[in-house]
Amino acid sequence: MSGSHSHAAHTIHRHNHHHGWDNSLKPVLTVAPGTVVELETIDSSGGQITPSWTVADMGKLDFAKVNPTTGPIFIDGAEPGDAVKVTLLSYKPSGWGWTANIPGFGLLADQFKDPALHIWKYDAASLAPAMFGSIASVPLKPFAGTIGLAPAEAGLHSVVPPRRMGGNMDIRDMAAGTELLLPVEVAGALFSLGDTHAAQGDGEVCGTAIESPMDVTVKLDLVKGANIKFPQFRTPGPVTRHLDAKGYDVTTGIGPDLMEGARAAVSGMIELLTKRHKISAVDAYMLCSVCGDLRISEIVDMPNWVVSFYFPRMVLD
Repeated sequence: MSGSHSHAAHTIHRHNHHHGWDNSLKPVLTVAPGTVVELETIDSSGGQITPSWTVADMGKLDFAKVNPTTGPIFIDGAEPGDAVKVTLLSYKPSGWGWTANIPGFGLLADQFKDPALHIWKYDAASLAPAMFGSIASVPLKPFAGTIGLAPAEAGLHSVVPPRRMGGNMDIRDMAAGTELLLPVEVAGALFSLGDTHAAQGDGEVCGTAIESPMDVTVKLDLVKGANIKFPQFRTPGPVTRHLDAKGYDVTTGIGPDLMEGARAAVSGMIELLTKRHKISAVDAYMLCSVCGDLRISEIVDMPNWVVSFYFPRMVLD
């Protein structure tokens, strides 16, 4: 899945990681703009979930260890008002991952109160679609869910919510070849990356994607005086993962609240998939999270907005 053959000048090993954003963290590396760095990542469970875990093990998940990021890296010359330009050169996937329903987490947490876990195995070289038991085949597109810089505010800030300087954005188009601009808030920017995924749909609706440890090679550049307020990015080509061949099933949620609309659209798709394919509701929910896309279809015809959920039919055919 290499986007470039640039050789990394440095490798940051997975033990150099932190939990949460804090501008007082000591950098593990200082680089000049234009440097290529390889970062080894730990999966979003912090290495707790292993390929041998079953759903019975989910109760022992320690939330203090989740979503570690590798770093931080100090970029010489970076100052508030600048942007760090991150070119995502390549991903080296591990060949295994997990998707879970974690009680209290996810768009439909009120409907799915019991834990669920699926362990994925996939071919790290060919990246052929990964099997969800015998019922589904999910195309893969590796990316990093968390890419960000340190915030200006002092102290430790949770890594779970995304922020102005990036972080846990879970944008599935942060794949090989994408160029990402992040607004700098502190001297040196303090760049970190983690939460790598083998695949995810737009929305990551159950709260997890195909969570999978990987090594990620990036080039770190500086755009002086960019003065952007939020992250921006440019993709190298089309962003659908060529899941269009057999079309989509689409459900909608319509009303005055976008969050309720999103919930209704996903609930409708879970109902459709369970009826049509005779799969469990929680399996449908996890599949929606790893390969279906939430979209805002209409946001101007007040007072009601339309949220749609697109599920690629080829996954279950």
